[in-house]
Amino acid sequence: MGSAVIVDIVRTASGKGKPGGALSAVHPVILLADTLRALLARNDVDPVLVDDVIAGCVSQAGEQTLNIARNAILAAGLPESVPGTTVDRQCGSSQQAVHFAAQGVIAGAYDVVIACGVESMSRVPMGYSSVDQDPNRGPLSARYPEGLIGQGISAELIAARWKFDRETLDEYSARSHQRAAATAAAGGFDNEIVSITVDGQVHSTDQTLRASTTVEGLSGLKPSFVDEALQQRFPEISWSITPGNSSPLTDAAAAVLIMSEQKASELGLTPRARFFDFAVTGSDPLLMLTGVIPATHKVLSRARLSIDDIDAYEVNEAFAPVPLAWQHDLQADPDKLNPRGGAIALGHALGASGVRLLATLVNQLEATGGRYGLQTMCEGGGMANATIIERL
Repeated sequence: MGSAVIVDIVRTASGKGKPGGALSAVHPVILLADTLRALLARNDVDPVLVDDVIAGCVSQAGEQTLNIARNAILAAGLPESVPGTTVDRQCGSSQQAVHFAAQGVIAGAYDVVIACGVESMSRVPMGYSSVDQDPNRGPLSARYPEGLIGQGISAELIAARWKFDRETLDEYSARSHQRAAATAAAGGFDNEIVSITVDGQVHSTDQTLRASTTVEGLSGLKPSFVDEALQQRFPEISWSITPGNSSPLTDAAAAVLIMSEQKASELGLTPRARFFDFAVTGSDPLLMLTGVIPATHKVLSRARLSIDDIDAYEVNEAFAPVPLAWQHDLQADPDKLNPRGGAIALGHALGASGVRLLATLVNQLEATGGRYGLQTMCEGGGMANATIIERL
């Protein structure tokens, strides 16, 4: 079997996922279409060569329904011969799109494929696509009679069980903003961000990033998920999760151009990285955010690497306890963990985040001369994807 390589990868800058956010006036189809067009244009690739476009999107309802991948292809002006499909693995949707795309290349089913993702959380609110808003009804109630819980409560449980106090969570979150701000100031995101023009204004700066964030400022925020009924069920919870140590609602899109090494060579393109190994796993749906830990063990085992062999880790900052628990259990180097900041600073546009993390990881390896990078994301319902790439 052949190998799959990353030729290029781009993302939009984040917009606050609420009315009035920098990208809230942009229809999600157009947001993804503009990103696809920019990716192909800056690599001078004839779009007729694209075998498939696989997009991640979580809230597939309203403006994001009816296969947003295909709609974005057509809106971007790509040939009608280019197909597209949309996948949902919750927060890891576009990382799963990347897996499907790269695995298709490795299997010989594709020569050229785009994996991408989009989420407009200002226009299609989180949870809008849920037909049954109560997951405790129906068949699941037999297996989980006490009922499932939301991700915010899962984050509270992780903080309690790993004994992360509020100050630890806020310190980590402030560091995320500080690292992202330093990277932005040094031009570290310039190679991955493509500009989007909205009402005549060019948007090319992450709107969710707050360079002035401090631990003292975060300490004044109130907990977001206090629930007296759940306190009786989970007395260990101390209610430490706030808007400041959680990822913000975000609008964004991202896309990666993946090929076989042979095709890249034929087209005169220089690959930036290759896919080394993949893993996906299920985990406890109550502690649904901890799947990153077994997923990492699984991908390292498959790759026959240790955590010390990895030069940079991107662990999605859905909530601060997630990367902290991962770091604790993997005994990972904190300096390698989200070295350019994470979703707490850069935003978490659900369907786009998988490719966004990959973009940041590729650029970090190139900037530092690192060889291996690892990316992992927790996902709703208790799942996680993990990917290892090798810089070329």
